Amino acid sequence: WELRPPAQDGDPLPKLDSYPYRHRVRDVMRADPVILPEETPVAAALAAMTGRGVSSVFLGGEGAGPEATAILTERDLLRAIGRHGAEALALPAGRFASRPVVAVPADAFLYRAIGRMSARNIRHLAVTDDEDRIVGVVTPLKLLQLRAGTAVALGDDIDAAPDAPALGQIWSRLPLMARALLAEDVPARLIAAVIAREVGALTRRAAILAEAELVAEGAGPAPCAYAVLVLGSAGRGESLLAMDQDNALVFAEGEPEGEADRWFARLGRRMAAILDEVGVPLCKGGVMASEPAFRGSLATWRQRIAQWLGRSSPEDLLSVDIVFDFKAVHGDKAMAERLWRDAWAAAKGQIPFLKLLAENAGQPAAGLTLFGGLRTEDDGRIDLKRTGLKDIVTTARLLALHHGLPRHATQARLEAVAELGAGGASDLAEIDRDHALLLDCILSQQLADIAEGLSPSNRVAPGTIGKARTAALKQALGRLSILDDLRRDQLSG
Repeated sequence: WELRPPAQDGDPLPKLDSYPYRHRVRDVMRADPVILPEETPVAAALAAMTGRGVSSVFLGGEGAGPEATAILTERDLLRAIGRHGAEALALPAGRFASRPVVAVPADAFLYRAIGRMSARNIRHLAVTDDEDRIVGVVTPLKLLQLRAGTAVALGDDIDAAPDAPALGQIWSRLPLMARALLAEDVPARLIAAVIAREVGALTRRAAILAEAELVAEGAGPAPCAYAVLVLGSAGRGESLLAMDQDNALVFAEGEPEGEADRWFARLGRRMAAILDEVGVPLCKGGVMASEPAFRGSLATWRQRIAQWLGRSSPEDLLSVDIVFDFKAVHGDKAMAERLWRDAWAAAKGQIPFLKLLAENAGQPAAGLTLFGGLRTEDDGRIDLKRTGLKDIVTTARLLALHHGLPRHATQARLEAVAELGAGGASDLAEIDRDHALLLDCILSQQLADIAEGLSPSNRVAPGTIGKARTAALKQALGRLSILDDLRRDQLSG
Protein backbone atom coordinates (compact mmCIF):
# COMPACT_ATOMS: atom_id res chain seq x y z
CA TRP A 1 0.00 0.00 0.00
CA GLU A 2 1.63 3.25 -1.11
CA LEU A 3 1.08 6.12 1.31
CA ARG A 4 2.52 9.54 1.82
CA PRO A 5 4.64 9.68 4.96
CA PRO A 6 2.88 11.36 7.88
CA ALA A 7 4.36 14.34 9.65
CA GLN A 8 7.86 13.68 10.95
CA ASP A 9 8.86 14.08 14.57
CA GLY A 10 9.72 17.73 14.06
CA ASP A 11 6.48 18.54 12.22
CA PRO A 12 3.38 19.63 14.12
CA LEU A 13 0.60 17.08 14.27
CA PRO A 14 -2.97 18.30 13.77
CA LYS A 15 -4.64 19.28 17.01
CA LEU A 16 -7.16 16.57 17.66
CA ASP A 17 -9.74 16.35 20.39
CA SER A 18 -9.74 12.58 20.72
CA TYR A 19 -13.23 12.40 22.26
CA PRO A 20 -15.01 12.09 18.89
CA TYR A 21 -12.72 9.18 18.03
CA ARG A 22 -13.29 7.39 21.34
CA HIS A 23 -17.08 7.55 21.37
CA ARG A 24 -19.84 6.57 19.02
CA VAL A 25 -23.03 8.31 18.01
CA ARG A 26 -25.13 6.02 20.20
CA ASP A 27 -23.29 7.43 23.25
CA VAL A 28 -24.73 10.93 22.74
CA MET A 29 -27.89 10.47 20.67
CA ARG A 30 -31.34 11.03 22.05
CA ALA A 31 -33.12 7.70 21.72
CA ASP A 32 -36.84 7.11 21.07
CA PRO A 33 -37.32 9.98 18.62
CA VAL A 34 -40.79 11.41 18.02
CA ILE A 35 -42.18 10.04 14.74
CA LEU A 36 -45.54 11.37 13.51
CA PRO A 37 -47.62 10.91 10.34
CA GLU A 38 -46.96 13.55 7.67
CA GLU A 39 -50.56 14.76 7.81
CA THR A 40 -50.22 15.66 11.51
CA PRO A 41 -51.31 19.31 12.01
CA VAL A 42 -48.56 21.75 12.83
CA ALA A 43 -50.24 22.48 16.18
CA ALA A 44 -50.02 18.79 17.16
CA ALA A 45 -46.38 18.60 16.07
CA LEU A 46 -45.60 21.69 18.14
CA ALA A 47 -47.35 20.15 21.14
CA ALA A 48 -45.31 16.95 20.71
CA MET A 49 -42.07 18.93 20.66
CA THR A 50 -43.04 20.89 23.74
CA GLY A 51 -44.28 17.83 25.61
CA ARG A 52 -41.13 15.81 24.95
CA GLY A 53 -38.72 18.73 25.24
CA VAL A 54 -37.23 18.18 21.80
CA SER A 55 -36.38 20.54 18.95
CA SER A 56 -37.50 18.30 16.07
CA VAL A 57 -39.86 15.52 15.09
CA PHE A 58 -39.70 13.04 12.23
CA LEU A 59 -42.59 12.63 9.83
CA GLY A 60 -43.23 9.26 8.23
CA GLY A 61 -44.15 5.70 9.04
CA GLU A 62 -42.86 3.74 12.02
CA GLY A 63 -39.77 1.75 11.06
CA ALA A 64 -39.19 3.77 7.88
CA GLY A 65 -35.69 4.65 6.78
CA PRO A 66 -34.27 8.14 6.22
CA GLU A 67 -35.12 8.17 2.52
CA ALA A 68 -38.82 7.80 3.32
CA THR A 69 -38.85 10.21 6.25
CA ALA A 70 -38.98 14.00 6.66
CA ILE A 71 -37.88 16.16 9.60
CA LEU A 72 -39.66 19.16 11.11
CA THR A 73 -37.57 21.43 13.34
CA GLU A 74 -38.31 24.43 15.52
CA ARG A 75 -36.92 26.67 12.79
CA ASP A 76 -39.32 25.13 10.27
CA LEU A 77 -42.21 25.92 12.62
CA LEU A 78 -41.10 29.51 13.05
CA ARG A 79 -40.88 29.95 9.28
CA ALA A 80 -44.33 28.41 8.81
CA ILE A 81 -45.94 30.70 11.38
CA GLY A 82 -44.05 33.72 10.03
CA ARG A 83 -45.37 32.98 6.55
CA HIS A 84 -48.94 31.89 7.32
CA GLY A 85 -49.64 33.26 10.78
CA ALA A 86 -52.04 31.39 13.03
CA GLU A 87 -53.45 29.51 10.03
CA ALA A 88 -50.23 27.47 9.88
CA LEU A 89 -51.24 25.59 13.04
CA ALA A 90 -54.00 23.76 11.16
CA LEU A 91 -51.90 22.89 8.10
CA PRO A 92 -50.16 19.48 7.66
CA ALA A 93 -46.71 19.43 9.23
CA GLY A 94 -45.32 17.60 6.21
CA ARG A 95 -45.85 20.75 4.13
CA PHE A 96 -43.04 22.52 6.02
CA ALA A 97 -40.66 19.61 6.67
CA SER A 98 -37.32 18.90 5.01
CA ARG A 99 -36.70 15.64 3.14
CA PRO A 100 -35.02 13.26 2.88
CA VAL A 101 -33.55 13.08 6.34
CA VAL A 102 -29.77 13.15 6.66
CA ALA A 103 -28.68 10.24 8.84
CA VAL A 104 -25.69 8.58 10.45
CA PRO A 105 -25.45 5.02 11.84
CA ALA A 106 -25.64 4.59 15.61
CA ASP A 107 -22.30 2.75 15.66
CA ALA A 108 -20.48 5.46 13.70
CA PHE A 109 -17.82 7.41 15.56
CA LEU A 110 -18.77 10.93 16.59
CA TYR A 111 -16.27 12.56 14.24
CA ARG A 112 -18.45 11.23 11.41
CA ALA A 113 -21.53 12.98 12.81
CA ILE A 114 -19.61 16.22 13.31
CA GLY A 115 -18.30 16.12 9.75
CA ARG A 116 -21.71 15.35 8.29
CA MET A 117 -23.44 18.20 10.13
CA SER A 118 -20.70 20.60 9.06
CA ALA A 119 -20.66 19.47 5.43
CA ARG A 120 -24.46 19.64 5.09
CA ASN A 121 -24.84 22.75 7.26
CA ILE A 122 -27.59 21.13 9.33
CA ARG A 123 -28.44 21.06 13.01
CA HIS A 124 -30.18 17.70 13.36
CA LEU A 125 -29.01 14.23 12.33
CA ALA A 126 -31.19 11.14 12.33
CA VAL A 127 -29.53 8.05 13.82
CA THR A 128 -30.17 4.65 12.25
CA ASP A 129 -29.74 1.06 13.40
CA ASP A 130 -28.33 -1.87 11.41
CA GLU A 131 -31.62 -2.23 9.52
CA ASP A 132 -31.65 1.46 8.55
CA ARG A 133 -34.51 2.32 10.90
CA ILE A 134 -34.46 5.69 12.66
CA VAL A 135 -33.76 5.10 16.34
CA GLY A 136 -32.45 8.44 17.56
CA VAL A 137 -31.41 11.99 16.81
CA VAL A 138 -28.22 13.99 17.37
CA THR A 139 -28.32 17.76 17.85
CA PRO A 140 -25.72 20.50 18.29
CA LEU A 141 -26.50 20.66 22.00
CA LYS A 142 -24.49 17.47 22.46
CA LEU A 143 -21.91 17.89 19.77
CA LEU A 144 -20.92 21.44 20.65
CA GLN A 145 -19.69 20.14 23.98
CA LEU A 146 -16.96 18.13 22.27
CA ARG A 147 -14.55 20.96 21.36
CA ALA A 148 -13.97 19.12 18.12
CA GLY A 149 -11.73 21.70 16.44
CA THR A 150 -10.05 19.98 13.51
CA ALA A 151 -11.03 16.51 14.69
CA VAL A 152 -12.61 15.57 11.39
CA ALA A 153 -9.55 14.35 9.50
CA LEU A 154 -11.48 12.52 6.80
CA GLY A 155 -15.12 12.99 7.69
CA ASP A 156 -17.47 13.43 4.77
CA ASP A 157 -14.62 14.11 2.34
CA ILE A 158 -14.67 10.46 1.31
CA ASP A 159 -18.42 10.53 0.77
CA ALA A 160 -18.16 13.60 -1.46
CA ALA A 161 -15.12 12.60 -3.55
CA PRO A 162 -16.06 13.03 -7.25
CA ASP A 163 -13.68 10.45 -8.69
CA ALA A 164 -10.92 7.95 -7.93
CA PRO A 165 -8.00 10.45 -8.04
CA ALA A 166 -9.74 12.72 -5.53
CA LEU A 167 -10.57 9.70 -3.39
CA GLY A 168 -6.90 8.68 -3.44
CA GLN A 169 -5.75 12.08 -2.25
CA ILE A 170 -8.20 11.98 0.65
CA TRP A 171 -7.24 8.41 1.53
CA SER A 172 -3.56 9.34 1.71
CA ARG A 173 -4.35 11.37 4.86
CA LEU A 174 -5.30 8.24 6.81
CA PRO A 175 -1.83 7.58 8.35
CA LEU A 176 -1.63 11.18 9.57
CA MET A 177 -4.96 10.78 11.32
CA ALA A 178 -3.86 7.48 12.89
CA ARG A 179 -0.57 8.99 14.07
CA ALA A 180 -2.32 12.01 15.59
CA LEU A 181 -4.75 9.75 17.44
CA LEU A 182 -1.94 7.56 18.76
CA ALA A 183 -0.18 10.72 19.98
CA GLU A 184 -3.37 11.55 21.90
CA ASP A 185 -3.12 8.13 23.65
CA VAL A 186 -6.17 6.76 21.89
CA PRO A 187 -5.89 2.94 22.18
CA ALA A 188 -4.81 1.15 19.01
CA ARG A 189 -7.94 -0.97 19.09
CA LEU A 190 -10.10 2.16 18.85
CA ILE A 191 -7.90 3.56 16.10
CA ALA A 192 -8.33 0.26 14.24
CA ALA A 193 -12.10 0.68 14.55
CA VAL A 194 -11.84 4.21 13.12
CA ILE A 195 -9.72 2.92 10.21
CA ALA A 196 -12.21 0.12 9.58
CA ARG A 197 -15.07 2.61 9.53
CA GLU A 198 -13.24 4.60 6.85
CA VAL A 199 -12.44 1.44 4.87
CA GLY A 200 -16.18 0.87 4.81
CA ALA A 201 -16.82 4.46 3.69
CA LEU A 202 -14.15 4.13 1.01
CA THR A 203 -15.67 0.89 -0.28
CA ARG A 204 -19.11 2.47 -0.32
CA ARG A 205 -17.86 5.46 -2.33
CA ALA A 206 -16.07 3.16 -4.77
CA ALA A 207 -19.33 1.27 -5.31
CA ILE A 208 -21.25 4.49 -5.92
CA LEU A 209 -18.66 5.72 -8.42
CA ALA A 210 -18.60 2.31 -10.11
CA GLU A 211 -22.38 2.23 -10.47
CA ALA A 212 -22.39 5.75 -11.93
CA GLU A 213 -19.84 4.61 -14.51
CA LEU A 214 -21.99 1.62 -15.48
CA VAL A 215 -25.00 3.86 -15.95
CA ALA A 216 -22.96 6.31 -18.02
CA GLU A 217 -21.75 3.42 -20.21
CA GLY A 218 -25.34 2.38 -20.93
CA ALA A 219 -25.50 -0.67 -18.66
CA GLY A 220 -28.38 0.88 -16.72
CA PRO A 221 -28.94 1.01 -12.97
CA ALA A 222 -28.75 -1.97 -10.63
CA PRO A 223 -31.28 -4.62 -11.74
CA CYS A 224 -32.42 -5.18 -8.13
CA ALA A 225 -31.66 -4.23 -4.54
CA TYR A 226 -28.15 -5.09 -3.41
CA ALA A 227 -25.65 -4.57 -0.61
CA VAL A 228 -21.88 -4.12 -0.64
CA LEU A 229 -20.14 -6.00 2.15
CA VAL A 230 -16.71 -5.65 3.72
CA LEU A 231 -15.23 -8.84 5.16
CA GLY A 232 -12.42 -9.78 7.54
CA SER A 233 -10.82 -7.06 9.62
CA ALA A 234 -12.94 -4.28 8.10
CA GLY A 235 -16.10 -6.18 9.00
CA ARG A 236 -14.82 -6.78 12.53
CA GLY A 237 -13.82 -3.13 12.96
CA GLU A 238 -10.13 -4.03 13.37
CA SER A 239 -8.35 -2.64 10.31
CA LEU A 240 -4.79 -1.36 10.44
CA LEU A 241 -2.67 0.32 7.78
CA ALA A 242 -1.47 -2.76 5.87
CA MET A 243 -4.56 -3.89 4.04
CA ASP A 244 -5.89 -5.29 0.83
CA GLN A 245 -9.43 -5.70 -0.46
CA ASP A 246 -11.86 -8.06 1.26
CA ASN A 247 -15.37 -7.41 -0.03
CA ALA A 248 -18.46 -9.12 -1.38
CA LEU A 249 -21.85 -8.46 -2.96
CA VAL A 250 -25.31 -9.80 -2.17
CA PHE A 251 -28.27 -8.94 -4.37
CA ALA A 252 -31.98 -9.63 -4.03
CA GLU A 253 -32.48 -12.09 -6.88
CA GLY A 254 -30.80 -13.68 -9.87
CA GLU A 255 -29.05 -16.91 -10.84
CA PRO A 256 -25.27 -17.36 -11.15
CA GLU A 257 -24.15 -16.21 -14.63
CA GLY A 258 -27.62 -14.73 -15.17
CA GLU A 259 -28.34 -11.20 -16.33
CA ALA A 260 -28.32 -9.70 -12.84
CA ASP A 261 -25.14 -11.56 -11.87
CA ARG A 262 -23.37 -10.30 -14.97
CA TRP A 263 -24.31 -6.70 -14.08
CA PHE A 264 -23.02 -7.12 -10.55
CA ALA A 265 -19.84 -8.78 -11.87
CA ARG A 266 -19.14 -5.58 -13.81
CA LEU A 267 -19.88 -3.53 -10.70
CA GLY A 268 -17.53 -5.68 -8.63
CA ARG A 269 -14.71 -5.43 -11.17
CA ARG A 270 -15.00 -1.66 -11.48
CA MET A 271 -15.27 -1.24 -7.70
CA ALA A 272 -12.12 -3.33 -7.22
CA ALA A 273 -10.28 -1.27 -9.84
CA ILE A 274 -11.22 1.99 -8.14
CA LEU A 275 -10.09 0.75 -4.74
CA ASP A 276 -6.84 -0.48 -6.25
CA GLU A 277 -6.27 2.91 -7.89
CA VAL A 278 -6.97 4.67 -4.59
CA GLY A 279 -4.36 2.58 -2.77
CA VAL A 280 -6.11 -0.53 -1.43
CA PRO A 281 -4.59 -3.40 -3.46
CA LEU A 282 -6.48 -6.27 -5.01
CA CYS A 283 -6.74 -9.30 -2.73
CA LYS A 284 -4.22 -11.94 -3.79
CA GLY A 285 -6.62 -14.63 -2.58
CA GLY A 286 -9.46 -13.30 -4.72
CA VAL A 287 -11.72 -12.38 -1.80
CA MET A 288 -13.52 -9.67 -3.77
CA ALA A 289 -16.96 -9.05 -5.19
CA SER A 290 -15.45 -9.27 -8.67
CA GLU A 291 -15.04 -13.03 -8.13
CA PRO A 292 -18.06 -15.39 -8.48
CA ALA A 293 -17.43 -17.01 -5.08
CA PHE A 294 -17.94 -13.69 -3.30
CA ARG A 295 -20.90 -12.46 -5.27
CA GLY A 296 -24.43 -13.82 -5.48
CA SER A 297 -28.10 -13.45 -4.84
CA LEU A 298 -29.62 -13.85 -1.41
CA ALA A 299 -30.72 -17.37 -2.37
CA THR A 300 -27.24 -18.19 -3.69
CA TRP A 301 -25.61 -17.03 -0.44
CA ARG A 302 -28.03 -19.08 1.64
CA GLN A 303 -27.25 -22.12 -0.47
CA ARG A 304 -23.51 -21.54 -0.05
CA ILE A 305 -23.83 -21.28 3.70
CA ALA A 306 -25.81 -24.51 3.83
CA GLN A 307 -23.14 -26.23 1.72
CA TRP A 308 -20.35 -24.94 3.96
CA LEU A 309 -22.04 -26.32 7.03
CA GLY A 310 -22.27 -29.73 5.38
CA ARG A 311 -18.79 -29.90 3.83
CA SER A 312 -16.33 -32.51 5.00
CA SER A 313 -13.04 -31.17 3.65
CA PRO A 314 -11.09 -28.27 5.15
CA GLU A 315 -9.72 -27.46 1.67
CA ASP A 316 -13.26 -26.49 0.66
CA LEU A 317 -13.47 -23.95 3.47
CA LEU A 318 -10.63 -21.59 2.54
CA SER A 319 -11.67 -17.97 3.19
CA VAL A 320 -15.09 -19.09 4.41
CA ASP A 321 -14.46 -18.05 8.00
CA ILE A 322 -14.03 -14.34 7.24
CA VAL A 323 -17.45 -14.29 5.58
CA PHE A 324 -18.94 -14.54 9.08
CA ASP A 325 -17.30 -11.18 9.80
CA PHE A 326 -19.11 -9.33 7.03
CA LYS A 327 -20.73 -5.95 7.48
CA ALA A 328 -22.84 -4.05 4.94
CA VAL A 329 -21.49 -0.61 4.01
CA HIS A 330 -23.76 0.31 1.10
CA GLY A 331 -27.16 -0.53 -0.30
CA ASP A 332 -29.85 -2.65 1.33
CA LYS A 333 -28.22 -3.05 4.74
CA ALA A 334 -31.33 -4.63 6.26
CA MET A 335 -31.18 -7.50 3.74
CA ALA A 336 -27.50 -8.02 4.51
CA GLU A 337 -28.06 -7.89 8.27
CA ARG A 338 -30.70 -10.61 8.04
CA LEU A 339 -28.35 -12.79 5.99
CA TRP A 340 -25.54 -12.30 8.53
CA ARG A 341 -27.74 -13.19 11.49
CA ASP A 342 -29.21 -16.19 9.68
CA ALA A 343 -25.69 -17.42 8.85
CA TRP A 344 -24.68 -17.19 12.50
CA ALA A 345 -27.85 -18.94 13.62
CA ALA A 346 -27.24 -21.76 11.14
CA ALA A 347 -23.63 -22.23 12.31
CA LYS A 348 -24.48 -22.41 16.01
CA GLY A 349 -23.45 -25.76 17.44
CA GLN A 350 -22.35 -27.18 14.07
CA ILE A 351 -19.41 -28.98 15.63
CA PRO A 352 -18.11 -30.82 12.53
CA PHE A 353 -18.07 -27.58 10.54
CA LEU A 354 -16.43 -25.61 13.34
CA LYS A 355 -13.81 -28.31 13.89
CA LEU A 356 -12.98 -28.16 10.20
CA LEU A 357 -12.55 -24.41 10.46
CA ALA A 358 -10.26 -24.96 13.44
CA GLU A 359 -8.32 -27.60 11.53
CA ASN A 360 -8.02 -25.24 8.58
CA ALA A 361 -6.62 -22.54 10.88
CA GLY A 362 -3.96 -24.91 12.17
CA GLN A 363 -2.06 -24.87 15.42
CA PRO A 364 -1.17 -21.45 16.87
CA ALA A 365 2.19 -20.33 15.50
CA ALA A 366 5.18 -20.51 17.83
CA GLY A 367 6.22 -16.96 18.61
CA LEU A 368 9.06 -17.74 21.03
CA THR A 369 12.37 -19.51 20.71
CA LEU A 370 13.44 -22.40 22.95
CA PHE A 371 15.04 -19.88 25.31
CA GLY A 372 12.08 -17.50 25.45
CA GLY A 373 13.17 -14.94 22.88
CA LEU A 374 10.99 -13.64 20.06
CA ARG A 375 11.16 -15.90 17.03
CA THR A 376 12.19 -13.30 14.45
CA GLU A 377 12.98 -13.81 10.78
CA ASP A 378 16.25 -13.05 9.01
CA ASP A 379 15.52 -9.32 8.95
CA GLY A 380 15.00 -9.25 12.72
CA ARG A 381 11.23 -8.85 12.53
CA ILE A 382 8.31 -10.99 13.60
CA ASP A 383 5.00 -11.16 11.71
CA LEU A 384 2.46 -10.53 14.46
CA LYS A 385 -0.55 -11.11 12.25
CA ARG A 386 0.62 -14.61 11.35
CA THR A 387 1.99 -15.16 14.85
CA GLY A 388 -0.65 -14.33 17.42
CA LEU A 389 -3.26 -12.01 15.94
CA LYS A 390 -4.70 -14.45 13.40
CA ASP A 391 -4.98 -17.19 16.02
CA ILE A 392 -6.77 -14.96 18.54
CA VAL A 393 -9.20 -13.69 15.89
CA THR A 394 -9.89 -17.22 14.65
CA THR A 395 -10.45 -18.59 18.15
CA ALA A 396 -12.82 -15.77 19.12
CA ARG A 397 -14.83 -16.30 15.94
CA LEU A 398 -15.03 -20.08 16.43
CA LEU A 399 -16.19 -19.82 20.03
CA ALA A 400 -18.77 -17.14 19.23
CA LEU A 401 -20.10 -19.19 16.30
CA HIS A 402 -20.29 -22.30 18.46
CA HIS A 403 -22.35 -20.56 21.11
CA GLY A 404 -24.49 -18.61 18.64
CA LEU A 405 -23.29 -15.16 19.76
CA PRO A 406 -23.50 -12.88 16.70
CA ARG A 407 -20.88 -10.20 17.27
CA HIS A 408 -18.53 -8.45 14.87
CA ALA A 409 -15.50 -7.40 16.92
CA THR A 410 -13.04 -9.87 18.43
CA GLN A 411 -13.26 -8.11 21.79
CA ALA A 412 -17.07 -8.34 21.79
CA ARG A 413 -16.91 -12.03 20.89
CA LEU A 414 -14.49 -12.85 23.70
CA GLU A 415 -16.54 -10.88 26.21
CA ALA A 416 -19.79 -12.53 25.11
CA VAL A 417 -18.30 -16.03 25.46
CA ALA A 418 -16.91 -15.16 28.90
CA GLU A 419 -20.33 -13.91 30.05
CA LEU A 420 -21.82 -17.34 29.38
CA GLY A 421 -19.88 -18.71 32.33
CA ALA A 422 -18.91 -21.81 30.39
CA GLY A 423 -15.37 -21.75 31.75
CA GLY A 424 -12.10 -20.17 30.77
CA ALA A 425 -13.15 -16.63 31.73
CA SER A 426 -9.70 -15.65 33.01
CA ASP A 427 -8.03 -17.07 29.90
CA LEU A 428 -10.47 -15.17 27.69
CA ALA A 429 -9.72 -11.94 29.55
CA GLU A 430 -5.97 -12.45 29.05
CA ILE A 431 -6.47 -13.18 25.36
CA ASP A 432 -8.52 -10.02 25.03
CA ARG A 433 -5.66 -7.97 26.49
CA ASP A 434 -3.19 -9.76 24.24
CA HIS A 435 -5.32 -8.86 21.21
CA ALA A 436 -5.18 -5.18 22.15
CA LEU A 437 -1.41 -5.40 22.68
CA LEU A 438 -0.77 -7.00 19.28
CA LEU A 439 -2.79 -4.31 17.51
CA ASP A 440 -0.82 -1.65 19.39
CA CYS A 441 2.55 -3.13 18.44
CA ILE A 442 1.62 -3.56 14.77
CA LEU A 443 0.13 -0.07 14.41
CA SER A 444 3.14 1.58 16.06
CA GLN A 445 5.49 -0.24 13.68
CA GLN A 446 3.36 0.60 10.65
CA LEU A 447 3.43 4.31 11.45
CA ALA A 448 7.18 4.18 12.04
CA ASP A 449 7.68 2.44 8.70
CA ILE A 450 5.50 4.91 6.81
CA ALA A 451 7.48 7.78 8.34
CA GLU A 452 10.63 6.16 6.91
CA GLY A 453 9.05 5.84 3.48
CA LEU A 454 8.48 2.09 3.82
CA SER A 455 5.29 0.22 3.00
CA PRO A 456 3.39 -0.78 6.15
CA SER A 457 3.20 -4.46 7.00
CA ASN A 458 2.35 -6.69 9.95
CA ARG A 459 6.02 -7.40 10.67
CA VAL A 460 7.38 -5.78 13.81
CA ALA A 461 10.98 -5.06 14.79
CA PRO A 462 11.20 -5.55 18.59
CA GLY A 463 13.67 -2.70 18.91
CA THR A 464 11.10 -0.14 17.79
CA ILE A 465 8.34 -0.92 20.30
CA GLY A 466 10.27 -0.43 23.54
CA LYS A 467 11.37 -2.79 26.30
CA ALA A 468 8.10 -2.77 28.23
CA ARG A 469 5.99 -3.72 25.22
CA THR A 470 8.55 -6.27 24.11
CA ALA A 471 8.35 -7.95 27.52
CA ALA A 472 4.55 -7.89 27.40
CA LEU A 473 4.65 -9.27 23.87
CA LYS A 474 6.75 -12.23 24.96
CA GLN A 475 4.22 -13.03 27.66
CA ALA A 476 1.35 -12.75 25.17
CA LEU A 477 3.00 -15.03 22.62
CA GLY A 478 3.83 -17.49 25.39
CA ARG A 479 0.10 -17.82 26.07
CA LEU A 480 -0.82 -18.86 22.52
CA SER A 481 -1.15 -22.49 23.55
CA ILE A 482 -4.21 -21.45 25.56
CA LEU A 483 -6.02 -20.87 22.28
CA ASP A 484 -5.83 -24.50 21.19
CA ASP A 485 -6.99 -25.63 24.64
CA LEU A 486 -9.97 -23.25 24.51
CA ARG A 487 -10.98 -24.45 21.06
CA ARG A 488 -10.74 -28.09 22.03
CA ASP A 489 -12.48 -27.72 25.42
CA GLN A 490 -15.40 -25.60 24.22
CA LEU A 491 -15.99 -27.31 20.90
CA SER A 492 -16.07 -30.67 22.63
CA GLY A 493 -18.14 -29.44 25.56
